[in-house]
Amino acid sequence: MDLQPLLSPLPDGDCLALLQGAAAPLLDWYDQNRRPLPWRLEPTPYRVWISEIMLQQTRVAAVLPYFHRFLEALPDIPSLAAADPELLLKLWEGLGYYSRARNLQACAKVCMQQHGGQLPGDYRALLELPGIGPYTAGAIASIAFGLPVPAVDGNVHRVFARLLSAEGDIAAPAVKKALFDLAAQAVPSDRPGDFNQAIMDLGATVCLPNALPLCASCPLRECCQALARETRHRLPNKAAKKARRVEKKTVVLAITPQGVLLHKRPDSGLLAGLWEFLLLDGHLTAAQRGQALAERGIPAGRARRLGQAKHIFTHVEWRMEGVALSCPPFPPPDGCRFASLKEVRQTYSLPGALRAYTDLLEELL
Repeated sequence: MDLQPLLSPLPDGDCLALLQGAAAPLLDWYDQNRRPLPWRLEPTPYRVWISEIMLQQTRVAAVLPYFHRFLEALPDIPSLAAADPELLLKLWEGLGYYSRARNLQACAKVCMQQHGGQLPGDYRALLELPGIGPYTAGAIASIAFGLPVPAVDGNVHRVFARLLSAEGDIAAPAVKKALFDLAAQAVPSDRPGDFNQAIMDLGATVCLPNALPLCASCPLRECCQALARETRHRLPNKAAKKARRVEKKTVVLAITPQGVLLHKRPDSGLLAGLWEFLLLDGHLTAAQRGQALAERGIPAGRARRLGQAKHIFTHVEWRMEGVALSCPPFPPPDGCRFASLKEVRQTYSLPGALRAYTDLLEELL
């Protein structure tokens, strides 16, 4: 186990001893302060899996209503494997990172074909499934199956880096590997799932990011090296992210007696397979917009400006200007169809990026 990339002032053996010694006070704290999350009340492999996929890049508060709705519609692996893809995307609508939903179904199909309709109770077998990486496999294996394996995410990186006063860049592969190796030896065999969830909860509620740790409330303050060495407010170290690319878009809601015109995005790439309003590159003048629409076979109509909106993806930011067009009836272009307000709400999956304009449909249709 190579811990040199951590750049901790502690010897390697002391790093491991510190983390192993932290288990008891951490679990005592967890017993009193654990968050009463629905997947914890009934931690079946399926519920843990769905929750962990939903929680990737997404806050707990945002996940809760989606989790309940998803489990009501698709309560098990067979129903998920057989689900209509449009229903799956509709259940995921607004949660973002839609490839997660598609990977869920792909994984469910593999489980039906190779594992008797169940998630395998083996860490390495879980890693072979679509959409399941080391963290998710560790969470399922430890929480649902009681296996002593780590579940290392950003919260764990932050907590461990502060406990060890580690100066290494937590985004660096060598540092991530060192933290994973430490976690693998620190997980107690009697309560691995609770240990992993306790670190998650500590990172989410006490050992907060952005120089805001609540050290006075931390059960590990007595052994925390960052607190002792007064490095807690600047740790962990992480290389600055690249600036997001900015893209300007004109969003066109073409309204006819047939409904609003929707276009289906390609099956790969950003927002793959979702439906959207007409999306034109750039902030277009009326003349430019009219020409772009005419090239698509869409007639001119009375225009109403809908204002500006912004949406931030991981690597790109959309800055949008919206316009509603009242058009006479016309045949939908290739890849498009008309939808009623009810169909937009219940059938077609539109990205949350367009919510500012989706919310205006009731007064437009």
